[in-house]
Amino acid sequence: MSAIPRPALRRIPIDTVHPPISLEATGLPAAVVIDLVLKHLQRGGDISIAELGAQLALPLPLLERLLGFLRDERFVEVPRRGSFDADVRYALTEAGRVRADEAQRRNQYVGPAPVSRADYVARVDRQRIAGARIAPERVESALAPLVLAPQLVATLGAALNSQRPLFLYGASGTGKTWLAEHLVDVVDGAIWVPHAIEVDGEIIQVFDPTVHRRIDIGAAGESLDRSRQPDGRWVLCRRPVVKRAGEMTLAMMDLERDPLTRFYRAPAQLKANNGLLLFDDLGRQRSSAHQILNRWIVPLDRRVDYLSLHTGASFQVPFDVQVIFSSNLSPASLDDPAFVRRLGYKVRLDALDETSYRQVFRQACERAGVAHDEVAADCLVGELHARSGMPLLPAYPLDLVLKVRDRAAYQGVEPRLTPEALRWAWALYFAAETAEAGCQPTAVHTMDMQGITGE
Repeated sequence: MSAIPRPALRRIPIDTVHPPISLEATGLPAAVVIDLVLKHLQRGGDISIAELGAQLALPLPLLERLLGFLRDERFVEVPRRGSFDADVRYALTEAGRVRADEAQRRNQYVGPAPVSRADYVARVDRQRIAGARIAPERVESALAPLVLAPQLVATLGAALNSQRPLFLYGASGTGKTWLAEHLVDVVDGAIWVPHAIEVDGEIIQVFDPTVHRRIDIGAAGESLDRSRQPDGRWVLCRRPVVKRAGEMTLAMMDLERDPLTRFYRAPAQLKANNGLLLFDDLGRQRSSAHQILNRWIVPLDRRVDYLSLHTGASFQVPFDVQVIFSSNLSPASLDDPAFVRRLGYKVRLDALDETSYRQVFRQACERAGVAHDEVAADCLVGELHARSGMPLLPAYPLDLVLKVRDRAAYQGVEPRLTPEALRWAWALYFAAETAEAGCQPTAVHTMDMQGITGE
């Protein structure tokens, strides 16, 4: 799973999340919070209440009452006092160490206190992505770097506004992934993501720094109430964008319980709540496309998902996710009518017309830092494509220009797009197709290919 770079966040109002005023207000079982406190003390040893509060992300008044209870129960003691209440230091007693060891055997999660499943469900519902209108200017701005027909841009905008699944399909090289990665720029805004949630005494880690991009609270917008410190169990983040590709398996769509630490990590769709999930290369997974699609039917239809704990207990979580599928498979070939019916928008990408292809070629030159040459463009379209019959797919220009640049870097010269350089790059790029057509590349090209395993 990987995160996709995003543009600057617009300044928008953000609802604050207020810290709990009592243990009951957390919605968590007392045993879960007590175990977590003891595990933190076991790891940190002699620790102040201020340090403990920062680690647990719980307010000091709540912790003071809880630590008072633990002192009465002889689980913690105060080896020495500081000058201020926040400097009072706590340590485990022998009974506390025994209880902490028992807690570690249940799970080894030592981090910010989780939030309850009920609070998580309510927060996801409050900051839903569904129902928020996406203006045409926003869609057009996100897709401006691409060469797309106006009617296609309008279709994509309608799909994103519907919040129904978008299925992009077409031959390899038509730019499906490139388009999808620009569509994510349309998803904007800020949400609160919990460090973890608690379900039936189990801990599920949700916040993932590789996916969730933190936002400095001061930069989030003037409407944020700064008079009170927000609940530290939640992290203010940009709406998430999660990408999964050929590595996806059925097991990855459920909770992942680490056998050593014995706590769970959230699957991609849970991390993507209130955001976007890009599912690339559908059909290339180790699990069959039919199995994977069947797994998505309930979430896409009912906007809820069901996850299972190792105990066999299952529970419901919201599924507030804009899903984009990208595949070389056509909808008709999926052989799953129930799933195909749930695909709100099925958009096919094809080869470009000559004008658009030349524009993509010019953009490829700019991206690669190689001077555009109209004679080279004529050679590419009028000779290489025309003679081979290869379609004008948007993936080709950049790949060809980069090969020209690579050769120039090796030779220590300035890269120049000449017909000769493009013919050389073309022979390497389409070696297999050329051979199948009965047009073998030159001997020097054949020798080059023997030393290149990644082409």
